[in-house]
Amino acid sequence: MSDLGPEADGTAGAADHPTRSAAPARTPGTWGLRADLLRHGAGHSSDKVGYVELFFDLVFVFAVTQLSHSLIAHPDVETLLHTLILGAAVWYLWIDTTWVTNWLDPDRLPVRTMLIVLMALGLVMSSAIPEAFDSKALLFAVPYVTIQVGRSVFAALALNRSWSENGAGFLRITAWVSVSGILWITGALVDDGLRLTLWGAAVLIDYAGPRAMFAVPFFGRTDPRTWTVRADHMAERVSLFVIISLGESIIITGTAFAELEVTAVTLLSFGAAFASTVLMWLLYFDRSERRATEFFARADSTTGMVAQTAYTYVPLLLVLGIVLTAVADELVLLAPTGGAGGAEHAGGVAAGALDHAGTVAGSAATHGSDPWTAGLVCGAAAVYLLGNLLFRRSTGGRWSLPHLVGIVAVAALFAAHPWAAPLTLNWVSNAVLLAVIVGDVVVSRREPAQERA
Repeated sequence: MSDLGPEADGTAGAADHPTRSAAPARTPGTWGLRADLLRHGAGHSSDKVGYVELFFDLVFVFAVTQLSHSLIAHPDVETLLHTLILGAAVWYLWIDTTWVTNWLDPDRLPVRTMLIVLMALGLVMSSAIPEAFDSKALLFAVPYVTIQVGRSVFAALALNRSWSENGAGFLRITAWVSVSGILWITGALVDDGLRLTLWGAAVLIDYAGPRAMFAVPFFGRTDPRTWTVRADHMAERVSLFVIISLGESIIITGTAFAELEVTAVTLLSFGAAFASTVLMWLLYFDRSERRATEFFARADSTTGMVAQTAYTYVPLLLVLGIVLTAVADELVLLAPTGGAGGAEHAGGVAAGALDHAGTVAGSAATHGSDPWTAGLVCGAAAVYLLGNLLFRRSTGGRWSLPHLVGIVAVAALFAAHPWAAPLTLNWVSNAVLLAVIVGDVVVSRREPAQERA
């Protein structure tokens, strides 16, 4: 991602981070802000997440809410594509900002001001998500592009005097986000069909940039050795976004349950939704996150490339898996047996899902599931397991057999939807997640014994 170098200047880098290989020496630049806005020092005190960063995250609580509620209100393939594109854009915007604050000190007034300005723009952008592919396309695209270009220019100015390589790197990033920005703005001005194509292309350009080392004609590529990052800060920031997404899942479940008549079936549906959230938390935080953070901190001069794969690309799958699970859980709450059931009391954002449940259930068997709900239940679990599998592998772990078997199992579960009610599918999917956790514990306990033997 962004050109983030080690904490100290040229020769002091190895001293501040004794476990890491020294990055290329910094070359002072002749332009940029004169104020020193960089993080300084080493250890927890300098790597901690600032309160203004947590404040900034509140906008993305709203953004995740908008994404999930849009798909609940309009349960169809077209809205799913819209959600995937907008979700990828929201994640890229957030993780780009995380890379910048991994290097710049959020307690310094200019950096704090930048975050608050980005927060205001992000709030406007997030408000437009439900109608981004309709009447509020420009209201989404203009703030998004302004954030991406403006933040990159600010980072270049803030870094160049201390480290010209990083300043030049952010100029390359500015060029990439400007090109994708043209597609975002143009897409907002054309009709809906072409908008989907242009915005899809813009997302691909945004995500291709880091892998291409932000290569720019006549300006070269960024040296990945300058991407040494503060591992503890980066890992904590990404973990906090996963928590934000899980929190949205809880909000959706609680809100939907509060509007339903309490029966044995709705209690079972509520239990299935809550269990899925707990199991997702266990899969990431109990089975992967701590070990990954320790590996990340020991990654020496390769921290930037680890951060690019494990903390920039892969978490998008985790977030999408959680968002899709939240949508699936609400649909199951509204129609646990495949019909509208007790969902007639649901209102607000759930109204679209209720209408959908009533129409598709008419063609399904009394105790079967419609393909849409079944696909969300099974697909969300598969996406989340895949995200965990790739996260573990990209942070030094082996390919996990329990995760691979779990992905195949939940994918195969979809075939049972003509006969299995949504509530049944939800509980079986949860059972698969639990089996993956148990299997992973068993495998992890056997490996040390095999190494000793």
